[in-house]
Order: sequence, then C-alpha cells, then structure tokens
Amino acid sequence: MFSKKETVNMDKVDTIVGKDTNFQGTIKAHGTLRIDGKVEGEIDCQGDVVIGENGFVAAGLKARNLLVAGVIKGNVSVSGKLEIASSGKLEGDISTGSLIIDDGALFQGSCQMAKTTGHDKK
Repeated sequence: MFSKKETVNMDKVDTIVGKDTNFQGTIKAHGTLRIDGKVEGEIDCQGDVVIGENGFVAAGLKARNLLVAGVIKGNVSVSGKLEIASSGKLEGDISTGSLIIDDGALFQGSCQMAKTTGHDKK
C-alpha cells in the first residue's frame, strides 16, 4: 500500500475524520478512511486506513492496510500491510500480514504475523 508501486491516492479517500473532530462509537467503512481527529470506540474498515500525524485513535481497529503517522491505543488487525511512520505511535497488540516500523516510531505490544494472500504453499 505504501511502497513506490502502491501508494494511497488521497484524492480517493472516501471518509475523513477532520482534525477538529471528536468521534465516539463504531465506524464501519468499505473504502479508504483517513483520521486526522480523535476517534474512540471501534473501527471496522474493509479498505485502507490512514491515521494522520494529528490523528488519535483509542479503539480496536480492523483494516486491509494501515498507515499510522499519529497515535493508536488499541488492538489492531490488518490483513495486508501495517506501516508505522517515524511520527507514529501504536500501543496495543497487532495481527498483520506485513509490518514496517520506520526509524523513530514507537510500538508497544505484541505482534502476530500471518500471510493471508492465498499464495502460500503448504
């Protein structure tokens, strides 16, 4: 999702939680979700999630791919790629297919990795 081959097209973000927005509850989304404000509760996204540098999430989160440039406090389940940018902080347990932690990022929790692509040979 975040390599040179695959990038998030910010013109195609379906839902944005703005920087001056506080949301409490459950977010269910199918497309790309960007969070620049504060979310408390649960996030269930079939698409990609981007937590901007000003974003704060205190929630359990499920997504296809996840980029964390802000703060997440909660358990995370990502079927594809999870990237924690240098400004990002993630406190909680994660389950992901792929993990990238940039220099300067903070991760506190446990990590379970499993390929779910269907391309694995048994």
